[in-house]
Amino acid sequence: MSKRTVFTELSVCETLIMRQIWAYEGDIPVQTLIVKLNEEYGKNYARTTVVTFLSKLKDKKFVETYRIGKMSFAKALRTEEDYRRKVIQDDTDFWFDGKPSALLASYLEDRKISKDEADKIKELLKNAQ
Repeated sequence: MSKRTVFTELSVCETLIMRQIWAYEGDIPVQTLIVKLNEEYGKNYARTTVVTFLSKLKDKKFVETYRIGKMSFAKALRTEEDYRRKVIQDDTDFWFDGKPSALLASYLEDRKISKDEADKIKELLKNAQ
């Protein structure tokens, strides 16, 4: 089994915040981020809570924050795609001994997929060789 020291770089709350930052066009005002977290996930975080999470995300080099006048903004430093790929690779290494076939088998084990989805998977596998 592959060794791995960290299961994920982000906590659940940090992940929710990053999802909203990544989804926003441009740098997101902190007040807008607070509203989006409530609308999308039902998280009624106080401003101080969001600022604390942003500080942790800044330490992890996921965001940069800045102020213009009285408004604070957050800007993503890493892309969602890069983070997602790292999480999937780390999980594949840890749970499936680095074998994508074992990951795919586990994913498909209890799922019904359409013929169209099966064809897409076959095409992806064909192109991966």
